[in-house]
Amino acid sequence: MLNYIWFGLMAIALIVAIFTGNAAAVTKGAVDSAKTAVDISLGLVGIMTLWLGIMRVAEKSGLISLLGRALRPISRLLFPDIPPDHPAIGAVIMNIAANMLGLSNAATPLGIKAMEELQELNPNKETDSNAMVTFMTLNTAGIQIIPATIIAVLAASGSKNPTAIISTTLIATICGAIAAVTTARILQRFFPVEDVGPALSRPAPAESRSHVDEEAE
Repeated sequence: MLNYIWFGLMAIALIVAIFTGNAAAVTKGAVDSAKTAVDISLGLVGIMTLWLGIMRVAEKSGLISLLGRALRPISRLLFPDIPPDHPAIGAVIMNIAANMLGLSNAATPLGIKAMEELQELNPNKETDSNAMVTFMTLNTAGIQIIPATIIAVLAASGSKNPTAIISTTLIATICGAIAAVTTARILQRFFPVEDVGPALSRPAPAESRSHVDEEAE
């Protein structure tokens, strides 16, 4: 669907440019924008590689696991429905840690893995669980200690002090995360998720049990 939207926007812009006599300006703008995108991408490669490498070293050295244990009290508060030793907690913590470092590209596969683990715990596969909603909320308005991606973009764009945004970004993301999680918790109280998933822990109805017993005999 998104591909059709992008195609429609480009087609409409091109048609309007032709009828208004701005086709040459649109063509020049497209070429210039493509060149700028390549220049910024090349500048991002080195910085993103550095931070992704640091993330991998932290993962292999056990630093991420240590961070997960340190954040376990917070994770229990935010995700009370997830068992403490379930793999979902580790995936969620790694994703949050990557987002805190501003590594959006590294956080994406970790976020997908976390959602897969949370879906396994979800009693209703047709609806997002409270843990999944809270996790997506933190992804949308998560705390960033080091906005590495934004710093890389500013540096590639020629900024003289690209790290000047660290303090303001930290304050803004903390406020955003608190507001987002608070709103999610309030809405969860008004719109609770009904447990209509597979009754793994519920006793089967009497008729079903008698039917199964008859077939077994």
